[in-house]
Amino acid sequence: MKVEFSFADFVFTATLEDNPSARDLAAMMPLDLTVDDYSTNEKIAYLPRKLTEQGRNPFANEALGDLCYYAPWGNLVFYYGHYRYDSGLIRLGRLDDGFEPLLTRGKFPLKVRLLD
Repeated sequence: MKVEFSFADFVFTATLEDNPSARDLAAMMPLDLTVDDYSTNEKIAYLPRKLTEQGRNPFANEALGDLCYYAPWGNLVFYYGHYRYDSGLIRLGRLDDGFEPLLTRGKFPLKVRLLD
């Protein structure tokens, strides 16, 4: 499944994993959220409700451009800097064409929609 994200002047896509949390996210779309900077390596956006945590599995191939769900807080995480797996993370997918839009600092409205 492909998802389109847009904020500021950027439009970019991600390919979702085949797991229950990613399917739950897809079922919620379209979404109007707010994306904001958090720490020095990620942007976050809070969802209207928590996603299922069924099928949570550790992963070791962390990469820039990963789209994750941080279960304890119920938010999406877009990584543009290096990070390490944490037991609260569920990988939902990965950005298709790089993470450069995430380098734009600030708080923005974020539109999320499932592509056909």
